[in-house]
Amino acid sequence: MLSPETTVRPADEDELRHLVAEAAASGVPLEPRGGGSKQDIGKPDRSAAIVDLSAFAGVIDYEPSELVLTVRPATRLGDVEALLDGHQQMLAFEPWDHGPLFGRQAGTATIGGIVAAAVAGPRRVSAGGVRDHLLGFSAISGRGETFKAGGKVVKNVTGYDLPKVISGSWGQLAIMTELTLKVVPKPRDTRTIAVTGLDPDKAVAAMARAMGSRMAPSAAAHLPETGGTGPVTLLRLEGFPQSVDVRAGQLVELLDDGNSVEQLDHALAGSLWAGVREARELAGSDVLWRVHLAPSRAPAFARALDAEGASWCLDWAGAQVWVGAAAPLDVRALASEHEGHAMLLRAPPAILEQRPIRQPEAPAVAALSARVKQAFDPAGILSPSRFG
Repeated sequence: MLSPETTVRPADEDELRHLVAEAAASGVPLEPRGGGSKQDIGKPDRSAAIVDLSAFAGVIDYEPSELVLTVRPATRLGDVEALLDGHQQMLAFEPWDHGPLFGRQAGTATIGGIVAAAVAGPRRVSAGGVRDHLLGFSAISGRGETFKAGGKVVKNVTGYDLPKVISGSWGQLAIMTELTLKVVPKPRDTRTIAVTGLDPDKAVAAMARAMGSRMAPSAAAHLPETGGTGPVTLLRLEGFPQSVDVRAGQLVELLDDGNSVEQLDHALAGSLWAGVREARELAGSDVLWRVHLAPSRAPAFARALDAEGASWCLDWAGAQVWVGAAAPLDVRALASEHEGHAMLLRAPPAILEQRPIRQPEAPAVAALSARVKQAFDPAGILSPSRFG
């Protein structure tokens, strides 16, 4: 019999389906868990039974020539990246491992968790997010029913687009058992252009100018302080070597308005982009927020953070802001003033208990979310309190 505060490890899809059906009948909440790299995000439900999905790991199908990969949800990100790298391919949305951000061992991130949390790195600004690369999936709803959505071909557009619904749902709608993702060829060359000394207004303007140009950067970020050398704005170019060479020269010319502009060596650039992707500059902050807002709002938001003594960095050309702040600062309220949406990723337990984890939804959106939740999980057993 299923009990709260226990860990269960279903061996296959049939066992998982029966487990969910039993939970729905008994009202025992379930928390699906793959590698556990993001288990510290949100408010843990002490009464939930942990569903250990470690048996649902492994590659089901990989067709390099078709640019399609099908895996089970507990497949480690590192294993997938190694497999794809052997064929000079990659996941375009640049996923990453949250584990070290919470003091956990690196290498625990799984594909299921990445899709459930919609984890995307700097390249999202050009390549799109997880939802744009998830072709299809199989899952078990909160009703204990198996269903499938999408398919293994990029042009499959029949029916309602459930892959976009499940991406970023944090395991609150269904437990995925199989995922099919679109992969892309790795770029032959990568170049990073750095502009130093820009304030937030000029940095966001420079990133917007670059992203709107024919040079087509794949990523754009701004760090207000880099190892004591002052602010640096980063633009990344990717593609064939000859194309990258030409576009790099053009981008330097475009941004050279009396600014200090240079091309970075690969090692330094790689380190800086990893820092942006994983918020390494803010890793020591007790309280860590992620804010999404219009890039045009980012400079004023950054100045407001400066006035409060908070640390920050910009990604996605200013559309994503990582914020490290002292516990009393309500970044969620500050983000709302700038028409942004904040999510509290890490904080002491007392703060997590006092404050909402995510920005409250507008009434119409909240009503729609409730209807979707009711359709997939009418008993409300799948991670019910994570963002409560």
